[in-house]
Amino acid sequence: MEERPEVTPQEVSQPETTAEEVAGTETAERQMESPEAELERLRQELEAAKAQAAEYLDGWQRTQAEFANYRKRQEAEFMERVRLNNAVLIARILPVLDDLERAVQTLPPGLQSLTWVEGVFLIKRKLEVILEAEGLKPIETAGKFFDPLYHEAVTYEDVPGYQDGQIIGEVQRGYMLGDRVIRPALVRVARASQANQGAAS
Repeated sequence: MEERPEVTPQEVSQPETTAEEVAGTETAERQMESPEAELERLRQELEAAKAQAAEYLDGWQRTQAEFANYRKRQEAEFMERVRLNNAVLIARILPVLDDLERAVQTLPPGLQSLTWVEGVFLIKRKLEVILEAEGLKPIETAGKFFDPLYHEAVTYEDVPGYQDGQIIGEVQRGYMLGDRVIRPALVRVARASQANQGAAS
C-alpha cells in the first residue's frame, strides 16, 4: 500500500472571515460592553460628529463670506467702469455744449424772440439737464483763486484791482463729474505787478 503524506495543522486551509462575520463579531462585542462603556463610546462618537459639523459650518461660512466679498468687488468694479465710460462720453459731448453756449451768447437781441431761436435755447437746456442728471457740474471760477487741481491758466496778466493768483476771467468752462475733474477750466489769472511787489517788500 502507498503511504499517504501526513498533513500538518499549518497546512490545513483556514476559512476566510466574511464581512458578515466581522460585523457580527463587532455587534457581539458591543453587546458584551457594559452600559458605562457603551455610554462613553456614544459620547465620543457624538463629540466627533459635533466637531465635524462645526468644521463643515466654519468652512461654509468662510466660503459664503468670500463669495459676498467677491460679489461686492465685482459690483464696485462694474460701477467704476460705468462711471469711466460715462466720463469719456460726456467729455466728448462738452464741445457741443460749448458751441451752443457761444451761439446763445453771440445771438443778436433782435433774434431772441424768434421761434427757432427759442428752440435752440430749449435744446441747450435739455442737454444741460441730462448732463446734470449724470452728475456733471461746472467748476466755479468767479472770484476764485487759481487752483491747479481745477483750473488751467491760459495767461497771467497785470490787472489792477485783483490780487496775485486771483482769476480774472474764464476762457472755457470746466466741469466735474461727481468728485472727478473731467475738464479743467481755462482761466486768465492776475499777477502782482512789479510795482506792487516792490511796495510790499
